[in-house]
Amino acid sequence: MFNLSGKTALITGGNKGIGKGMAIGLAKAGADIIVAARSVEAGSEVETEVRKLGRNFKHYKLDAADRNSVYAFIKEVLDENERIDILVNNAGTIMRKPAAEHPDEYWDNVLSINLDTPFILAREFGKHMIEKGAGKIIFTCSLLSFQGGINVPGYAASKGALSSLVKALANEWASKGVNVNGIAPGYIATDNTQALREDAERSKSILDRIPAGRWGTPEDFAGPAVFLASEAGSYVQGTILTVDGGWMGR
Repeated sequence: MFNLSGKTALITGGNKGIGKGMAIGLAKAGADIIVAARSVEAGSEVETEVRKLGRNFKHYKLDAADRNSVYAFIKEVLDENERIDILVNNAGTIMRKPAAEHPDEYWDNVLSINLDTPFILAREFGKHMIEKGAGKIIFTCSLLSFQGGINVPGYAASKGALSSLVKALANEWASKGVNVNGIAPGYIATDNTQALREDAERSKSILDRIPAGRWGTPEDFAGPAVFLASEAGSYVQGTILTVDGGWMGR
């Protein structure tokens, strides 16, 4: 039920962090991997790991903040690949500044990368999944899909909207054979949380609330991604799966 042999998975932002953890997890389950990122070099760490597993690997350049780049990327992928069975909309960004000082540029950039582009990718690749009556789409959401956060109004707004988008697409596409779900990471040791981890007081307050007692790692997302991308999760629709060490249950 968890076997992804013969499937092709496209992961945005799959060159590092959570995206890389999911890409390697999907490859271990048998999927061939396509990584899209603003910068992915030949011979990257994720490519090396995927090829060691005997899977095919491709990478494409994608600037998720540039609408022209997004559409050019979609055309290139569709022209060069027979199909995309699994889409992981993972690429995202965060920009920190109090709401009263949060400039338009921060807001526009975060919403473009975190919400606009994931919708466009889901719509365009989702069309082809609907045509063949099968497909899996996974969005990387956030604990701020449920909470408000501090000093990140654009990020909170984008991730809250993303969780609603998951439900909206699932409502339309579940009957057409396409599963749409989200994964909400807790506090994970990645570039996005570096500032928090370097703030001793804030880091302690975070760890004190996590029942698991540790920051998460990208590897923690391999299993959840495989579950949602495989037949094992075939009756899971419109769900946001929290991978947070117990944070939301506290």
